[in-house]
Amino acid sequence: MSAGIALLAGCNDGSAASPSIAPAGAAAPAASVSPPAASAPSAASPGSTAAATSPPAAAAPSGTPAADKRQLLHELLELAKQGKAPGVEFAAHTGLIEDVEKAWGEPDKKESAGAGIYSTYSKKNAVFGFNKGSLIFDVRSSAPNLQELRLSDIEAALGKSQDIRKNGDDIIYVYPAGKDFELKFIIPASTGKVSHISVFSPQDSKNNMAG
Repeated sequence: MSAGIALLAGCNDGSAASPSIAPAGAAAPAASVSPPAASAPSAASPGSTAAATSPPAAAAPSGTPAADKRQLLHELLELAKQGKAPGVEFAAHTGLIEDVEKAWGEPDKKESAGAGIYSTYSKKNAVFGFNKGSLIFDVRSSAPNLQELRLSDIEAALGKSQDIRKNGDDIIYVYPAGKDFELKFIIPASTGKVSHISVFSPQDSKNNMAG
């Protein structure tokens, strides 16, 4: 099955030692008193300022793969609140398919699916769903960096989804993005990784008037 069809089918993360104790006063003659043995470092008492404490477990530092994925996911959610997907300048709810075609040319494929018509731009890793009034209600992206995400990455950054759907082999994890949009992660059970994301405007998917 082609990448475009797959997109259409899918929708709907060294202790510091205590200082040694020095002998008090001047050194006595060796024949009379032996100098006291140096104290071995011992475990510091709870009140000691030299006590070594284990640092609390910290979040993954910036620059690590886990931190990068967490940042990416937060950016996805913020973009989705604007109806947008990363790398795509056309937004759901405000964009028109004619504007996409003027900027990107004719799509590789155009077909009816679900609530509207979908145009696939394979080289852009993007698919647009639009209604009969030409208003875009669904912006999908299958960018390579998104396809590296797993459910564990998503839940570590955004929490567990309260809206999980299924479509064939695909499991769809839906997150609200503001009051107007949904951010969907489509994960085939066979791979365990994101196939694509969808930024969806439910209200516009129901607006099928011809204008």
